[in-house]
Amino acid sequence: MAKKARGAGGTPATVALSAAGIAFEVRAYDHDPRATSYGLEAAEALDADPARVFKTLLASLDGSLVVGIVPVTGQLDLKALARALGGSKAVMAEVTAAERATGYVAGGISPVGQKRRHPTVLDASALEHDTILVSGGRRGFDLELAPADLVAITGAVTATIGR
Repeated sequence: MAKKARGAGGTPATVALSAAGIAFEVRAYDHDPRATSYGLEAAEALDADPARVFKTLLASLDGSLVVGIVPVTGQLDLKALARALGGSKAVMAEVTAAERATGYVAGGISPVGQKRRHPTVLDASALEHDTILVSGGRRGFDLELAPADLVAITGAVTATIGR
């Protein structure tokens, strides 16, 4: 995969990946502002298996923000997320809190290049694929990379957190 630098269409995510020397491919598409499922829109627009396209969700775990990355075809299991991080109770974060903490807008939150690093869990199903797609930091802008590289740059743990 080619590395893409900040140049045309760069985001904090592409800058962070490039700085870390991680190979990735930009997968951009024309985002439809009427779309209600950004992840499924990405899978369709990029002609990608939806099982390889992952969404980045923020939750509040015992009062602190954490990140869960799950396939776009499923949902985040909040109890499993809490278990994976050794917490007791997780609830979905407010959209404004997620946007403020990451520096990205909802529907374009990347797990990479966030304003602050948050404890992160990648659904174990990602490891079944050579590469996966995640948001690159804005709607209509995905990044394709190896799951192991995503784990490395985010410090994620892997666990079954999707349902």
